[in-house]
Amino acid sequence: MSKIEQIVTPEVSEPNPNIFSNCLKVGDQVFLSGMTAGDNAGGLLGDGSPEDQARQCLTKIESLVKEAGGTRKDIVKLTIYLTNIHHRVEFGKVREEFFQEVMPCSTLIEVSGFVQPEITVEVDAVAIIGAGGLEEQRWAKKRKRSAKD
Repeated sequence: MSKIEQIVTPEVSEPNPNIFSNCLKVGDQVFLSGMTAGDNAGGLLGDGSPEDQARQCLTKIESLVKEAGGTRKDIVKLTIYLTNIHHRVEFGKVREEFFQEVMPCSTLIEVSGFVQPEITVEVDAVAIIGAGGLEEQRWAKKRKRSAKD
C-alpha cells in the first residue's frame, strides 16, 4: 500500500492525468507543485495583475493544504517565481495578508517566463500538517490531563 496520497479539491483544477500532481501528502508532509493564476482552459483567474496573481496562487495553496487537513499556519516553505523581480513588493503585500504570525521560509527567483505568457507569478509550497498549531495542541492536551486529575 502506497504511503503517498494525492490531494485534490474542486477549488483547484487538476492538470491532465499522468503529467504531474498538484498536491501529494506523505504522512504529515504536504508537497505542492507550482500554483499559478492560470485555469485549465488557458485563461487567467482574477484581474491579471501581479498582486492578484500572487493572491490566486496562495489561495490555491491554502485550499489544497486545507483539503489535506491543515491550515495556512502549517505552510513552512514557499518558492516564488516572478517574471519581474520588481513584483516582489506586490507579492510581499499579499504574503503579509496570508501569514501574520510565523512567515514561511521563502526563496524568490526571477524567471524569463512561463508556458502561458500572461502568467507573471508561480508559487510552490511545502506544509507540515499540525506544525502551525502545535502549541495549541499541547495546551489542549494539558487542559485535558488537568480535567482528568
